[in-house]
Amino acid sequence: MGSVSSVVWGLSFKNAFLEKKGAAFEEWFVKLAGCAWQSDFETARAYGSEGDWKCDGRRVSKGKIFQCYAPESMNAQKMMAKITSDLEGAVEKWPNFIKGWVLVHNDTRGLPPQVLAHIDSMRQRYPKVKIKTWAEPNLRKLFEQLTDQDKQEIFGQVPTMDTMQSITFRELEPVIADLQNREPDPRDDVPQPPSELKLDKNDLSLEAREFLQIGRFKAQLVETYFNKSLTIELGERIAEAFRQKYNQLQALDLMPDQILGELQKFAGFSGDPKRQAAAMAVLMYFFDRCDIFEDPDDEAVAS
Repeated sequence: MGSVSSVVWGLSFKNAFLEKKGAAFEEWFVKLAGCAWQSDFETARAYGSEGDWKCDGRRVSKGKIFQCYAPESMNAQKMMAKITSDLEGAVEKWPNFIKGWVLVHNDTRGLPPQVLAHIDSMRQRYPKVKIKTWAEPNLRKLFEQLTDQDKQEIFGQVPTMDTMQSITFRELEPVIADLQNREPDPRDDVPQPPSELKLDKNDLSLEAREFLQIGRFKAQLVETYFNKSLTIELGERIAEAFRQKYNQLQALDLMPDQILGELQKFAGFSGDPKRQAAAMAVLMYFFDRCDIFEDPDDEAVAS
């Protein structure tokens, strides 16, 4: 496992890649590329009626034009029309510059086959232009080039191991106070303890696993907090809030990492590093209790 900061920044990158849509995704990519490539990357802003000349950004040394595509929902026909329009426009506007053209997208499932076939046809149409598609692996390479200062500029301050170790009831209290608004359902059974295979069962990414495991450093402190609470039902009330939120997110057919990202927000993972550390501990506590995410099948545990 890397440092606490690197793990949290890594998951922040993952969350941003999965969540950002439209102009927000374009702005995020431009900032990422600008920090990674410095002066070798130039942003083209829309100007007057001519727009941005079909260029969200360009890498000078490579002669590459980048175009971002991250709609709320993927539509193959619209995407093919956009590829045609953007590529034709880029070749027309940048004839003495363009050597490569890159479609940057955030569809983790991959592009539809008809879109890939359309890209092949555009490669035949423009044989002198190296046409590529970029998704998470390519953007992660950019992320890995960033300095800690760059990561802090893009993703904000994050906890360190010293931060995790220093949190006390004082830091837990505001996080837990914000979570205790829903009443638990008395018909719910007390959940069974989780197995060690739970992370595998839920198909969480390495970043998500490491993030949760860091929270485990202070999960015991959360349990002690609930044991000392004068409100006997406090832990169960918050457990029910997490269960309801998890069920709501699961019904949306989101990816496991997307669900975790939303649960981070629900747990109050924001603000100063100590607040983030406390939220990590609370989230891990309820993960271990099986209030969120699924426990492995009995057969998997037995094997």
